[in-house]
Amino acid sequence: MERTYIMIKPDGVQRGLIGEIIKRFEQKGYKLIAMKLTAPGRAHMEQHYADLAGKKFFPGLIEYMTSGPVCAMVWEGANVVKEGRKMLGATMPSESACGTIRGDFCIEVGRNVCHGSDSVDSAEKEIGLWFPEGVCAWDSCKSSWVYE
Repeated sequence: MERTYIMIKPDGVQRGLIGEIIKRFEQKGYKLIAMKLTAPGRAHMEQHYADLAGKKFFPGLIEYMTSGPVCAMVWEGANVVKEGRKMLGATMPSESACGTIRGDFCIEVGRNVCHGSDSVDSAEKEIGLWFPEGVCAWDSCKSSWVYE
């Protein structure tokens, strides 16, 4: 089953959006298999955003991302990387459709509430970085429900 890494950034945590974001992923039908509230250090965030290290905005990004706790999560389900990105919306909030997380809750790119893996390979790399202890494997009670 495909997995993705979703992170609620400091602004999303500070604004009390963790529950709303979890709700949207659960309502879509995805399964939460790991989650933690954590305050990553500079080195950890620099490793997470290593692909952006050469960008002019990188120092400000790292400063912002270490300014408060983040909620790190792993979600599992069919096409969860692609569908999760759709649910989050475009990186630039002004380009995010209403009904997406960023479209509903963001107005500027520097405070865009969440991060989501952009490919299965990126997801596995990010999951390894954020959850070196592993994730939980469990079966939903829904799999044994009998519908009338």
